[in-house]
Amino acid sequence: MVKVAIVTGAGQGIGLAIAKRLHADGFKIGIVDYNAETAKAAVAEFPEGDAFAAGADVSKRDQLNEAFDKIVEHFGDLHVVVNNAGVAPATPLDTITPEQFEQVYGINVGGVLWGSQAAHKYFKQFGHGGKIINATSQAGVLGNPELALYSGSKFAVRGITQVLARDLADEGITVTAYAPGIVKTPMMYGIAHEVAVNAGKDDDWGMDQFAKNITLKRLSEAEDVANVVGFLAGPDSDYITGQTIVVDGGMVFH
Repeated sequence: MVKVAIVTGAGQGIGLAIAKRLHADGFKIGIVDYNAETAKAAVAEFPEGDAFAAGADVSKRDQLNEAFDKIVEHFGDLHVVVNNAGVAPATPLDTITPEQFEQVYGINVGGVLWGSQAAHKYFKQFGHGGKIINATSQAGVLGNPELALYSGSKFAVRGITQVLARDLADEGITVTAYAPGIVKTPMMYGIAHEVAVNAGKDDDWGMDQFAKNITLKRLSEAEDVANVVGFLAGPDSDYITGQTIVVDGGMVFH
């Protein structure tokens, strides 16, 4: 049987690491990214025929549905969806704009809802269960300074994950989430830079605000997160649903 996984935001960073891990575990990979060129470049990192790209802004339901349609038509099935795409601007309270609110919640929350909706449609169409895996964050477990929009959106993802786990269990669908900490990706360095600028400090100071409380004393690699998603996508996690697995090197315990 051909196993198929779709990963959003898979053009770079954590998403690409997840796609590579799932491919190593035997999945054909559908790569969705808002930057169609980035998505196509990512496909080139896989053996020919094992990955397929579709561009979409995950906050736009019609675009995401179209991307899912293209991938499923190409591979002929769907088993796992990883709603990974996200944005994380630094947002001190007095600086938040309606445009930022719509962008952050549209991508981080809307992308999870629309991706889950599309996954459910195809799981029903193919007559089998599946796995929906959502990206939350350490900042969705513990509120982080200067990140009101991002933290709020990631708390919402944890709630949606719990609700969908209950709603879809009878159909053989599990819904889980992973909560990365401080991962060495372009997006994380961008967040640290913004926090530093807002405080009148340098980039190293900004990164240290997030990294100083990591129990394991190192920043996360994207592969650390991908390993957890590999577990959630595989059979060893079949009795887990509704849970958020925190993979942050020991920043928050619960």
